[in-house]
Amino acid sequence: MSAMKIKKGDTVKVITGKDKGKEGKVLSVNVKNSTVLVENVNMITKHAKPSMANTEGGIINREAPIHVSNVMVVSDGKVTRVGFKMDGDKKVRYAKATGKVLD
Repeated sequence: MSAMKIKKGDTVKVITGKDKGKEGKVLSVNVKNSTVLVENVNMITKHAKPSMANTEGGIINREAPIHVSNVMVVSDGKVTRVGFKMDGDKKVRYAKATGKVLD
């Protein structure tokens, strides 16, 4: 399995789907399913039963995972592909559009 090019905390832009054009911060990354959770993107409504943690229950709005191929990293306001290069003896991610190191 190759390394994920998107990490938690990155700012990404949705490039396809119902939320095309939206930007947000990556909340979590699932490497096994190749999905990311982006804040305020791909919102779903979940019906929750009352429980000890949530005594009211009701309808909850939350983010659903989106496939990693449907988002691109934003660097300096530009969407960019991500590459890897060696910086001394350390492997780092860099933005191909700007050439800046992301890590």
